[in-house]
Amino acid sequence: MIFVRTCLFNLYFVLLTIVMGIAAMPIRLFARRYALPYAKLWTRLSLAGLCRICGITIVVTGREHVPQGPCLLAAQHQSAFDALVWMNLVDRPAYVMKEELTRIPLFGPMLLLAGMIPVRRADRAKALRALLISTDRSVADGRQIVIFPEGTRARVGETRRLHPGIVAMATHAGLPIVPAATDSGLRWSRRAFVKRPGPIHIAIGPALPADLGKAGILSGITAAWQDLSNQFDRTEGTNKPVDNSVGSQSGHSMSL
Repeated sequence: MIFVRTCLFNLYFVLLTIVMGIAAMPIRLFARRYALPYAKLWTRLSLAGLCRICGITIVVTGREHVPQGPCLLAAQHQSAFDALVWMNLVDRPAYVMKEELTRIPLFGPMLLLAGMIPVRRADRAKALRALLISTDRSVADGRQIVIFPEGTRARVGETRRLHPGIVAMATHAGLPIVPAATDSGLRWSRRAFVKRPGPIHIAIGPALPADLGKAGILSGITAAWQDLSNQFDRTEGTNKPVDNSVGSQSGHSMSL
């Protein structure tokens, strides 16, 4: 049954993306200011399908730690789910992402119009300069910048070396760093086809200041992730209250 549900969700997700990608053409040509709300709608509908078809619930704690204005969200990355969920957890998100994603037909151009931050990883010096310029633009636009410091998807409980780009962004712009941990890999792991029913937890912690230095920032993020992960109830029969509304401002959980 889990396999069938996963197939149904994948079909729904592909069809939704194609239809909304084609329907986005007028926005790309004539109404670019609506690109971010349109992207938020796409991710909201995608996660609604995930929850309803695959039996997944999304439980969020600590949303009171996310400022209304610019900040850096240092989020754990365990699955494609993480690339979707933050679009509706904060008001004006800007993801730091691989430049290759912007080349995907229909989908890629909307990422740029929505204010996402592509990073070319081949030339590190040039990539860093471009990243800091994009950081300044995002701050001026009042964005909450979502970055995955691990650089790639990790297994649940795996500790990876964090990339220092987040340090450069924080010290350059003086942005607070908000750590966020997840166990999304339990339901939608990085290379598995199936999406398993049950809760996905996201825990957001208090912000770290930008003046801790490189070692202080990176170790602070790692320690915060560990503390936040300890909050998760990883039993299959959890009875925690669920609020699946991604747009909700509740400090406890998320109902799509």
